Amino acid sequence: MRPIPDPVGPGQESVWDYPRPPRAEPLDARVVIEFGGERVVDTRDVVRVLETSHPPVYYLPIDAFASGALVPTAGASFCEFKGAARYFDVVGGGRMAHRAAWNYPSPSPGFEGLRDRVAVYAGPMDACTVDGERVLPQPGGFYGGWITSIVAGPVKGAPGTMGW
Repeated sequence: MRPIPDPVGPGQESVWDYPRPPRAEPLDARVVIEFGGERVVDTRDVVRVLETSHPPVYYLPIDAFASGALVPTAGASFCEFKGAARYFDVVGGGRMAHRAAWNYPSPSPGFEGLRDRVAVYAGPMDACTVDGERVLPQPGGFYGGWITSIVAGPVKGAPGTMGW
């Protein structure tokens, strides 16, 4: 059962107005990720993916990450829209977050712009920011969306929301 969307305030976007199938779009924003006390990425080259009921997922260029910050790891998954994903461990400051990032090396048609980009789960990181605002991870640990003040929910991911 679809929940009742939260009211949308000035400058906000409702996740219930995002499309399904999802849409990838460039975003003029600065994204910084810190892990292990180190800045592992700092870029303005951002693509976000918007999908109904989810906060945006931010995809950043692989080559924008600090050397050694992304280590390929075992495992894969499949998105009905974007295709087959591979995973990375994120490394910084002597720490490692297992399978904390992913990308689509051969994305499905319509998502070719994600090919050389990586998304990162915000939860294991020290901090992820969009234009200086610290993000909250999408609840539940399965999805990788980032919640900022522009997002009006409720968002999918918490217990009881998998059927949305």
